[in-house]
Amino acid sequence: MDIRVLQYFLAVAREESITRAAETLHMTQPPLSRQLKGLEDEIGKQLLIRGSKKVTLTEDGVLLHKRAEEIVALMEKTKTELSASDESISGDVYIGSGETDAVSTIAEAAKDLQGKYPLIRYHIYSGDAEHVAERLDKGLIDFGLLVEPFDAAKYDYVRLPVKDTWGVLMSADSPLAQKDSVCAEDLWDKPLIISHQTSSGGEMTAWLRKDLSQLNVVAFYDLLYNASRFVKSGFGYAIALDKLINTAGESGLCFKPLSPVLEAGLCIVWKRYQVFSKAAEKFLKEIQMKFSMEL
Repeated sequence: MDIRVLQYFLAVAREESITRAAETLHMTQPPLSRQLKGLEDEIGKQLLIRGSKKVTLTEDGVLLHKRAEEIVALMEKTKTELSASDESISGDVYIGSGETDAVSTIAEAAKDLQGKYPLIRYHIYSGDAEHVAERLDKGLIDFGLLVEPFDAAKYDYVRLPVKDTWGVLMSADSPLAQKDSVCAEDLWDKPLIISHQTSSGGEMTAWLRKDLSQLNVVAFYDLLYNASRFVKSGFGYAIALDKLINTAGESGLCFKPLSPVLEAGLCIVWKRYQVFSKAAEKFLKEIQMKFSMEL
């Protein structure tokens, strides 16, 4: 399977048209169509539905599209690393993270390193723990910022000297807004909005002292900002980490910590036996020096 043909396939999927894709690729339509037909013959599956107005992906095409994006991204990352100059440290560092205020500590380390190596660039990918771990495992990112617990057998890591606090994001006029903190019993009869990451159980289920099936869970979220729009409308109460949503002034929202306190430890993780680019290696040394000294 030729990487160039995968790039052609991605262009057609993006443009939803073989004609427009050919224009962006600076080639004519007939050879592009032949390349795509050859790809389908090689795989033995139909990948594209060629309609009169647009081209759409078959189910197999959707799967290949996801894999092709990963393959092309990894190829570009590898080319960048191999072409980096031996004389000066430059290149790209790829970091994945969920929503957490602890990203600011990573930003501090990057800023300190920028003073010494201004040619290093950073790519920040957002997602929940599952997506960050998946990108790590496939080599698409160098580092992930994960909330504990995680599979420590698969990764090396540096524990950050900060913790996030779990609480409840609610409408400012909610009855619970008058409390200093929220206990499990306060939430048993409330419409709850929880993250997909915490829906698998673990510490949060233990704190709630009830299985999620016994509670009134009305929605799940990946990004708290989107969930906060539901909260503000009075739709429900979001169990979330602190310092991610503005609750000051006229926001119409407030955040109350859980009681007893439930905190989330955070770590910078990377694959064991990972071979880093020069830029990523410098970043690793920076965070090891900075955070290992602070612990």
